[in-house]
Formats: sequence, C-alpha cells, structure tokens
Amino acid sequence: MNFLRSVLHMLWMVITVIPWATLVVVVSPFMSQRRVYWLCAAWLRTAVRGGEIILGIRNRITGMENLPQGEGDPAVLLVKHQSTWETFVMPAIMPHPLAYVFKRELLRIPFFGWAIGRLDMIHIDRSKGSEAFNKVVQQGKRLTQQGVWVIMFPEGTRIPRGEKGKYRSGGTRLAIECGAPVVPIAVTSARVWPRKAFVKRPGVVDISIGKPIPSAGRKADELMREVEAWIEAEMVRLDPEAYPDGQPRRSRVQPGV
Repeated sequence: MNFLRSVLHMLWMVITVIPWATLVVVVSPFMSQRRVYWLCAAWLRTAVRGGEIILGIRNRITGMENLPQGEGDPAVLLVKHQSTWETFVMPAIMPHPLAYVFKRELLRIPFFGWAIGRLDMIHIDRSKGSEAFNKVVQQGKRLTQQGVWVIMFPEGTRIPRGEKGKYRSGGTRLAIECGAPVVPIAVTSARVWPRKAFVKRPGVVDISIGKPIPSAGRKADELMREVEAWIEAEMVRLDPEAYPDGQPRRSRVQPGV
C-alpha cells in the first residue's frame, strides 16, 4: 500500500508541476519577484497537501510565535535536513518569502529547475569555494534588506534518521554579515520519508521552530555550535526512538552525496 501511495504521489507531483512551472516561466517577466515567489509557494502547498492526502503525512508545527514578527525583520533559518519534505514544507508554512541557498545543478531539472531559476534565490557553484560564499553574502545582504529570509541546511545534505552531519558555519557567518538573527529549526521528516527513499510512510513530521539567536558580536563557529546543540537536543526530544542512547550518531554522509 505504501508503495502504491508513493507512486500516486510522484504522479501527482509530475502532473501538477508541469503546468505550474510552465505558467511561472511564461508570466514571470511580467510580475514582481514577490508575486512570482508566492505563485511558486502555491505549488509547494499543493505538493504538501498531496502528501497529506495521498501519503498520509501530517505536519505538527510548534514555535511559529518565535519567528520575527516585523514585515522587514531579517532572519537566517538554519534547518535540520533529513529528506525532500522540508524543502517543500518551509515555503508552504512561512509568512515571509524565503531564499534558498542551493547548488546550481538543481536548475537543470526540467520544469522544477526552470521555475526556481526564475526566483531571486542564491544558487552557487560549490567548486568555487570562497568565491561562492562571497556570492552568498552579497546576495544575502540584499535579500534580507528586502524582508526575505534566507534558509540554509547547515549539514549541507540530507542526513539519515538518528544521525547528525558536520555543521558548517556558512549560515552563521552569513547571519553575522547581514546583522540578522539565526532561527534554528528541527524537523523529523525521516520518520516518514527516509533519505533517498522512494517509498514513504504515513505519520507525523514534527517541525519545531526555536527562538531567534542574535548574531551581533558573535563568532560564527561559536554561534553554529549553539545552533547545533539546540537542533540536535530537540531532535532527540521529538524523535526518541531514533536515539536509543539519547545521543545522535555521527553521520558518514558527506555534502553532495
């Protein structure tokens, strides 16, 4: 049954993304970036709703009150990454436009990549090292000044359930450069959508939003250690079955894998 549900959801995604992405490509030259963003977010809400109905996946969200409340308040969201689910969910639930920092190879995906290429987001060439990060800072400053929240996955890739990857300080460095607080977010998506798995299971995904952590006067590595400690402690609390000894296992998965 779960296999059949997963096939139906994949078909739902394909059937809906083709006309939606085509519409985005056609109308984006005539619309503001904010309108284009919310048009794309509408498809993501459709994808999430399809996951709820077809796959039986339900989101349980706590901590929305912790998000910055002002229209122009900046933020850098640092999110636990276990599956594709949270990449769809975050724009669907957040009250501000988001700008993902992602590898530019995603732009080559037919329809989906063409649509996100029309958005004002930060796509980077990982092979360029410090030059790529300078682009992140330059664009991140501009976007946060426009009231767009930048979202990053500090582990760099999807991490299996019960494990933690190496938290890299790019997100906290960006927050310090932009003068924006960091908002840590824990997500238990691997309970229902394991890393790189085709077959999904019905169940609840907990999304816990932590209180903003000011970045002023902080050092990037120190700030990232605080983010890591909060996220991983929250993961243990939300999904104790995945952490039988109460501690996350160090993952061997490397970014880009």
